[in-house]
Amino acid sequence: MKNTYPKHEKLKSKTTIDLLFSEGKSVSKYPLRLVYVPLENSDAGLKFGVSVSKKYFKKAVDRNYFKRVLRECYRLNKHLLTENTAQPYAMMFFYQTKERLSFPEIQEKTVQLFQKFAETTKVVNP
Repeated sequence: MKNTYPKHEKLKSKTTIDLLFSEGKSVSKYPLRLVYVPLENSDAGLKFGVSVSKKYFKKAVDRNYFKRVLRECYRLNKHLLTENTAQPYAMMFFYQTKERLSFPEIQEKTVQLFQKFAETTKVVNP
C-alpha cells in the first residue's frame, strides 16, 4: 500500500465538517483527539482533516508546523485505519495541548489513537 495523502482523502466539505461537530463521536489519546462520523453515500473511503487550536499556538508558523506533523503521522499510519474499517468515515484530527511534543512522540500517540479507534469501531460494527 502506498503511503500517500491524495486530494480525494482531504476533508474539505463544510457540510461534512458541520456533521462531524454536531453528530461525531470522538476517541482521545492525550494530547491527540480524533472525531469521526460514518459516511453513508460516499465511495471515497476516508476523508481526513487536521486542526491545531489558535488558543494553544498563537503564531501561524507553529500551528502550520503541527498540522504538517499530524498529516505526516496520518500518512504513515493510515493503513491502521483502512485495514480495520469496512465503511467510509469522515475524520478530524486535533492536537490539544501547549506542549511541543517531538515527531516520534506524536507518531507513537497517533498509532495508539488509531488502534483505539479500530477497537471502538469494531465493537460498534462487528
